[in-house]
Amino acid sequence: MDLTLAIVLLVGLSLVTANLPFLVERSYLVVPWAAPGGRFPNGPLRWLESLLFFAVLAAFAWITWVWIGRSIAGPLGLILRVVVMSVLFGAVLAYPGRRMHKSGVKPFLLRLCEVLVFYCLIGLLAFAFEASMGNVFQQNWEFYVITLSLFLVMAYPGYVYRYLLRRR
Repeated sequence: MDLTLAIVLLVGLSLVTANLPFLVERSYLVVPWAAPGGRFPNGPLRWLESLLFFAVLAAFAWITWVWIGRSIAGPLGLILRVVVMSVLFGAVLAYPGRRMHKSGVKPFLLRLCEVLVFYCLIGLLAFAFEASMGNVFQQNWEFYVITLSLFLVMAYPGYVYRYLLRRR
């Protein structure tokens, strides 16, 4: 895969996923605390559903790492694999929105958690791209702080739209 194509693809996906939690009222995570309109009341069933959801998300992340990271296919094959995994992640992340009732506004903490999960998914995709192109370089904590800061800067337009613009 060409390095320029990988960078453009990652920046575009980062911009979309960073703003998505602020632009959409639909939930993308199954959280163990009381979210508006949840299926289960507070208790062990909510924790079990949340743990199962994050286990499925982690399994898909590992499959993405293996399938894209160890790929020796050309640019078209790699893009096709990214599209397939994006559709699968979209199906997994659509589950919480289907299980919620249409009630109220999503809390800010849930939006922040969604941004952090999307940051991890985009970072995983970036590492998979790096592995498919050659050597994976060791990163220190500074790298993660800087990339998280850049991801939050990309989320700023969605934050402004949700919380700072006046609604008439």
